Amino acid sequence: MQLSKLYWRRASIGLIVTLVCSIAGQFLAKLPGFSLIGHLVLALLLGMCLQFARSLTAAAQQSTPFIANKFLRAGIILLGFKLNLVILMSAGLKSLEAAVVIVAVMIPLNYFVARFFKVEHTLALLTACGCSICGAAAVMGVSSAVRAKTDQSVLAVAIVAILGTLFTLIEVGLQPFLGFTDAQFGVMAGLSLHEIAHAVAAGGAAGPVGTDSAIIAKLSRVLLLAPVAIIVGILEARRFRKQDGAGDGKMSVPIPWFMGGFILASAIGSYLPFVNDFVPSLVQLAYLLLGMAMAALGLNVNFSVILQKGLRPMVGALLCSFVIMGLAFSIVHTFF
Repeated sequence: MQLSKLYWRRASIGLIVTLVCSIAGQFLAKLPGFSLIGHLVLALLLGMCLQFARSLTAAAQQSTPFIANKFLRAGIILLGFKLNLVILMSAGLKSLEAAVVIVAVMIPLNYFVARFFKVEHTLALLTACGCSICGAAAVMGVSSAVRAKTDQSVLAVAIVAILGTLFTLIEVGLQPFLGFTDAQFGVMAGLSLHEIAHAVAAGGAAGPVGTDSAIIAKLSRVLLLAPVAIIVGILEARRFRKQDGAGDGKMSVPIPWFMGGFILASAIGSYLPFVNDFVPSLVQLAYLLLGMAMAALGLNVNFSVILQKGLRPMVGALLCSFVIMGLAFSIVHTFF
C-alpha cells in the first residue's frame, strides 16, 4: 500500500511539473521575441532547466516516460483538428503540390548531408524530418519508428528551433528585396521555415495576407507528416530486421498508427460542421499535451551528449536550411 501511494505521488508530481512547464511555455510564447522560439521548444527548455532541482526531477521522472510517449501521441492526434482539408484542397492545392516537392527533395538531402558530416543514422533522420516537415512535431512523430533515444530527439528539436528562428529573421530581413507580393512571401515562408510558429511570424511581416498564405503552405507540409512517418516506419523495420539477422522472417513494422488518428481528426474537423465550435479548444488541448511531452523530454535529457554531438548535425542542417530557402524562393518565383 505504501509503495502504491509513493508511486502515485511521484506520478502526480511529474504530471504537475510538466503541466506547469507547458502552461508557462504558452505564456512566454506570447511575449515579444519568445514567439519566434515557440511554445513547444520553450516547454522543452523549461524542463531542461528544472534538472538543476535534482530532488524535484528525481520525483517527476517516475511518470515522464509515460507523458513523453502517450501525451505526445494524443497531442499529435488532436493537432489534426488544426488542419482544414477543405481549405488545403481549394485555396492551398498549389501549396500542397509545392510542399510535396519540398519534402521529397529536402528529407533525403538533409539526411545525406548529415551522414556526410558523420552524423549517426537516427539523429540524421530525425533532423531531416524536423527541418523538412514541421519542426518538433515531425521529430517526435517519427522518433518511435526510428527507436530514437531521448537525447537524440531533444538534440534534433534544438537544432530545428535554433535554425528556424535564425532563418525567420533572415527571411523577414530579405522580404523588401525579394520583389514578392504579400501572398508570395507568405507561401515562401510556409514552404521553407521549420515550425508553424516560425512561418506565422515571418508571414506576419507581410500582413494578414502573408500570414494566411504562410499558414496554408505550412499546413500543407504538416499534412505530409503522416505518410512520411509511415514510410519511415517501414524502411526502419527493414533496417532493424537486417541488423537483427532476422532474414526472411516476419517483419515487425513500428508504424506510428496514431498518425491515422491525426488524419481522422483532420477529416472530422474539416467535414463535420458541428465540430467547428470545439476545434479551437481541441487544438489548445493538443498544444498543452505536446508541451507536457516536450517538458518530460527536457527532464530526461543528457546535457553532455548534446554538447558532444551537436556541432556536426547543426552544420549540416544549417547548409540545408539555405537550400530549402532557395528552393522555396525558386518555386514561388516560378509557379506563384
